[in-house]
Amino acid sequence: MKNFNKLLAAGATLAAAGLALTGCGSKSSSGSSKQVLNWNEASELPTMDLSKATDTISFDMLNNSMEGLLRIGKNSKVEPGIAKSYKVSSDGLTYTFNLRKNAKWSNGDKVTADDFVYSWRRTVDPKTQSQYSYLFEGVKNIDDITAGKKAPSTLGIKAVGQYKVVVTLTKKVPYFKLLMGFPSFFPQNKTAVEKYGKKYGTSSKYMVYDGPFKMTGWTGTNLSWTLARNKNYWDKSHVKLDKINFKVNKSTTTSYNLYQSKKLDQTILSTEQAKQLSNDPGYTIVKEARTNYLEFNQTKKEFQNKKIRQAVGYAIDRDQLAKKVMGSGTLPSKSVVSSGLVQKDGTDFTTAAKTTVGVTLNKKKAAQLWKEGLQELGESGMTITLLGDDTDAAKKITEFIQSQLEANLPGIKVEVANVPFKTRLARAEKGQFELLANAWSADFSDAISFLDLFTTGNPYNNGKWSNAEYDKLITASKTTDAGNADKRWDDMVKASKLINEEQPIVPLFQLNTPSLLRTNVKGVVHNTAGVSYNWKEAYIAK
Repeated sequence: MKNFNKLLAAGATLAAAGLALTGCGSKSSSGSSKQVLNWNEASELPTMDLSKATDTISFDMLNNSMEGLLRIGKNSKVEPGIAKSYKVSSDGLTYTFNLRKNAKWSNGDKVTADDFVYSWRRTVDPKTQSQYSYLFEGVKNIDDITAGKKAPSTLGIKAVGQYKVVVTLTKKVPYFKLLMGFPSFFPQNKTAVEKYGKKYGTSSKYMVYDGPFKMTGWTGTNLSWTLARNKNYWDKSHVKLDKINFKVNKSTTTSYNLYQSKKLDQTILSTEQAKQLSNDPGYTIVKEARTNYLEFNQTKKEFQNKKIRQAVGYAIDRDQLAKKVMGSGTLPSKSVVSSGLVQKDGTDFTTAAKTTVGVTLNKKKAAQLWKEGLQELGESGMTITLLGDDTDAAKKITEFIQSQLEANLPGIKVEVANVPFKTRLARAEKGQFELLANAWSADFSDAISFLDLFTTGNPYNNGKWSNAEYDKLITASKTTDAGNADKRWDDMVKASKLINEEQPIVPLFQLNTPSLLRTNVKGVVHNTAGVSYNWKEAYIAK
């Protein structure tokens, strides 16, 4: 996810840090009609347009104010959503979803099959410039549509009457049902999109919602907003919270002080705070299928040099970064794929794909490769700008990287630029960086959710790396070898090792985030892969 950017920088990875929050002074659903949570966020909300969303915060908000054909419940279990039932053809290429007839938008309109058809077509339309259109791979005609050879209306989704959606695939997609619970595949109300035009999704008032909650109070730039119970939601009887108040606090000192004064019900913790508060009853560590990494802009001549890239990889002590700077169980990365995401025959993917290249500290080798790379470039030194987010945690990461590189690579000067999360996302998308502190959270429990990012032309391949052998391996895993579990696994393992060897990115760590939260909230669903939080059935106990 992205960037689940799931695309995603350190600020994004820290943004979804709490498991559940209680409203100050709130009582149980049986003892009070008011159920209020006050939730801390580490970064601002970029968008509510599901065709354009790429980050953890936007997807969390969309996942709880909107609903797709299916929902993702506890432990990533697929549950009914707008579709009350579905069936899959014997060849696995046709999915038929039967919609419930009592689903409505927050403006009173019925949710119909046409809303899904319209939404999917809008997202894959090249004019929309969605960075998540690649997830529709396997749906009939998607490749020709994104290439501009066919119209979006030819996409393999159709409405049969008002309450039946039929999706046609050209190949089996093992994780297709999980995608149906991901916001990029949710419906959109055509009337609202056309009414609001360019303003659609830019503030809470320029939206309509079909999920458990609806958003209020977000102007598009402010640092607070609310998810309030949606009275038009088809399953409103199972929604117990009246509202969830969100407040952005980029400083953990500020958020902790607000937590202590009961103005917030949750706070993420710095490494120092976590050490001091680890015995607090509300202390918890949130685990994520998320990898933080550095990404080189390979439109720049200096980063087209493999030795320069490898030197940076060898110059960083990931153990120190993970255990001392981040702490609280954060793991040094073995590959771009997070550990614990997927296994085969009892072996974790990261173990199968482990290398020493690209993920280990070797100061001597780093200095030698750096020297050789500079000689090949005809340079005696280099100044690099490292772009990252402006949260407390993100600043600690970029400061550590700066110190490591300047200590271990003779002749390098690292200038750090810490900017707001929304700004960092925009610059990354436009390629306006040299070295980027980035992160990715898996959109679903499969290694391909990470590995797909670095294929040629992928919109999340911010550094514009291109490698024919890598592309060949990923293509094989999704086509000729898709039906053979062993071959598909081998393809992806080889691809992961190739990333470590070629070093288009430098895997750093898998974040586990320490936090404090009140202990009397029940029913909150948190998943390590895909959208992080599902608050539909959360409630505050006595």
